[in-house]
Amino acid sequence: MAVVLEQLKNETYPIIKWVGGKRQLMFELLKNMPKSYNRYFEPFIGGGALFFELQPQNGYISDMNEELINLYLTVRDNVYELISDLNKHEVSKEYFLEIRNLDRTEKYSTLSNVEKASRFIYLNRTCFNGLYRVNSQGQFNVPFGNYKNPRIVDADNLINCSKLLKNTEVKCTDFSTILEKVHKGDFVYFDPPYVPLNETSSFTSYTKDGFDIDMQFKLREVCDELDAMGVMFMLSNSDTKLVNELYENYKIKKVFASRAVNANANGRGKITEVLVRNYK
Repeated sequence: MAVVLEQLKNETYPIIKWVGGKRQLMFELLKNMPKSYNRYFEPFIGGGALFFELQPQNGYISDMNEELINLYLTVRDNVYELISDLNKHEVSKEYFLEIRNLDRTEKYSTLSNVEKASRFIYLNRTCFNGLYRVNSQGQFNVPFGNYKNPRIVDADNLINCSKLLKNTEVKCTDFSTILEKVHKGDFVYFDPPYVPLNETSSFTSYTKDGFDIDMQFKLREVCDELDAMGVMFMLSNSDTKLVNELYENYKIKKVFASRAVNANANGRGKITEVLVRNYK
């Protein structure tokens, strides 16, 4: 019984909601992972569903989103200060707009890393659908979600995540820099911004620079280099003609996922995505 309690105590799950989050596909991801590997890498960390499920020792996570990486570094290094700051927030549209609009003022640059991470979690838990989206100036622009009782302070999970992140290398960098870190036998999981299913369904504004088709080609080139190095990789993406052509030389598996975030109601519900991998 003590063993079970210890396992529950150390459970970790994503700190934030994230578009395209993989908790719903966890069974498929775990089933399609390599049976063994050395070090775990996850660029495009996003909400980190697989990372928090696996709880890898000496893992590596990265992203180009500075706010997101600041969040993970703050959880790792200053979790109790973060929990304290989270307790100050209120749930109202007026307060939400005040906090959201801080990045449009000079005051934003005076916020500490803890305050920025606290703002990030607060906006994520109270904005519409937990979206993270910024405009071309890098300003958060998602409307209020109007939830009755959002869970803003999740202290136990934050503390457990902090313990995991203390054994993790966390970087704000382009995904291609993993080529300088990986070795034969390592495993990389890619969950990039997806190739849009149509012209109106793209949710790639995680950074003000976005993630365009050229970057999808660059990502495939990185996968080719990993394959040549003997590094195992698995990649998630949309089930589009482009993705299937880009990765035609690798193993492609179709999986079903639910998509709730779509401007067109016909684009919601169960659709196919792909898992690409370079190992049996």
